[in-house]
Amino acid sequence: MKKTFKTGSPYIWLSGGTLTISLLMIFGLVALIMIKGLGIFWPHNITRLMLNDNSVVIGEVAKVEPIPNHKDSYRTKLKVGNRDIYGLDFRWVDNSTILIQDSPPTALTIERREWGNMYGFLKGVKHDNTIEPISLADMKPLLKESKAVYKRIRHIEKKEIGKINYKMEKNRLALKSLERGSQSDNTIEKVTSINGKVEALEKLYTEKVDTLTNLYASTKEKEVVIELADGRDETLPVFQIIRIYDPNQMSIYAKSSFYILKFWEFVSEEPREANTEGGIFPAIFGTVIMVLIMSLVVTPLGVITAVFLREYTSDNIFSRIVRISVNNLAGVPSIVFGVFGLGFFIYFIGGGIDKIFYSESLPTPTFGTGGILWASLTMALLTVPVVVVATEEGISSVPNSLKEASYGLGATKFETLWRVTLPQATPGILTGMILAMARAAGEVAPLMITGVVKLAPSLPLDSYFPFIHLERKFMHLGFHIYDVGFQSPNVEAALPMVYTTTLILIFTVLALNLVAIIARNKLRKKYVSSAL
Repeated sequence: MKKTFKTGSPYIWLSGGTLTISLLMIFGLVALIMIKGLGIFWPHNITRLMLNDNSVVIGEVAKVEPIPNHKDSYRTKLKVGNRDIYGLDFRWVDNSTILIQDSPPTALTIERREWGNMYGFLKGVKHDNTIEPISLADMKPLLKESKAVYKRIRHIEKKEIGKINYKMEKNRLALKSLERGSQSDNTIEKVTSINGKVEALEKLYTEKVDTLTNLYASTKEKEVVIELADGRDETLPVFQIIRIYDPNQMSIYAKSSFYILKFWEFVSEEPREANTEGGIFPAIFGTVIMVLIMSLVVTPLGVITAVFLREYTSDNIFSRIVRISVNNLAGVPSIVFGVFGLGFFIYFIGGGIDKIFYSESLPTPTFGTGGILWASLTMALLTVPVVVVATEEGISSVPNSLKEASYGLGATKFETLWRVTLPQATPGILTGMILAMARAAGEVAPLMITGVVKLAPSLPLDSYFPFIHLERKFMHLGFHIYDVGFQSPNVEAALPMVYTTTLILIFTVLALNLVAIIARNKLRKKYVSSAL
């Protein structure tokens, strides 16, 4: 036995087995998330249950499981939708009470802008007090028209009225600034000119509001009547319908196309219904932008610190204190960094910027409140120990012979550092950046008090000067998962959204890391060959 252990073979097998178990756990976790989450986009068949109390229930079968403490008894979890009518999305049905179970071909799933899905049967279009029968094919032009109206409304609200509000705010601040200055003939002329612009903008604003009022009024003109499972009729404005389809008659090809369309909407559209419906594009955008800003800050900060400790200071008390401090930073809870970011970046630096450059906006803060810049700087402080340690390891791995050769050719210490040491240490630097990006993308606690919000009204990037607005609040995938999973008014219905958003976060981090790894490999080949 001792001879076997001395050969080292058991340790090799132990290491291989541990690695295999770790990989299986990782792939198993990802597979579980995919199974739990990606099914939300599939158009499931609608099932109708006729119960022994003469009631009828229709919806999507979500789960069938044994009844606890009842042998050979099962129950079915049915997604009945119609949350505005029944109050809940799901209903449990004891299988022993089911008399007839079928899948009616005319049953429809109506995806709405509010209150989730509605399940029922299309009776027709309502005109005055009469109902005109209509087919599902004839509904498509009505839905296309309502979609165009919705886009027009959103364009007016976000673009046209948003632009007016932006200009009015600029004029308000200009007036406030002029009022604080000395009163002269030139000042009076400027005030008169600005007031004229404000009046023109207010008139234009009134016109846009009137246009919106007319558009909203037109959305109430066309209504469809849906027959529910219990036989009652429910009137639904066409404007509230996103799409309507018959899953019981859809082919596999049609369902697959529908699945791809829904997944694309999920990653490209804005959320709705308290983040439980719609897409997550603002959260993806905010996560990527925050990580990129953090990387631009933490990389030079970590590299400079590591270079100073490794190349420009000896092993004295000062350098030991700095190293101990850096190592201790890695063990500080992330929420402490959030509190530091709130006090130092937001209140101290941001408040100072507001007093100097945005005094006319006070007491409404511009930089003196949470924003993507302060969140990124906080995450940079959180991850700087990772970059420092990785860079030091990369620098220490550079052979002394290369440095000595550089000195022998007459190069200075800085030239040797810049042209030999750092190129050779580039893989280590990028490794530290990759680890920092991965950690920053998954952290939530510091962001909750430095700028992340449940729903951001606008992205940090738009068409208004200076185009990149680092003071704005933003959405983040990690916080979105927390919000939907624990703060949603309808957690049970939003649970698949939690898994799907988690999967998107995993692949977002993977994509960012993959880009960094490819860059690291290319730079390794370039700088190593040039150094040699």
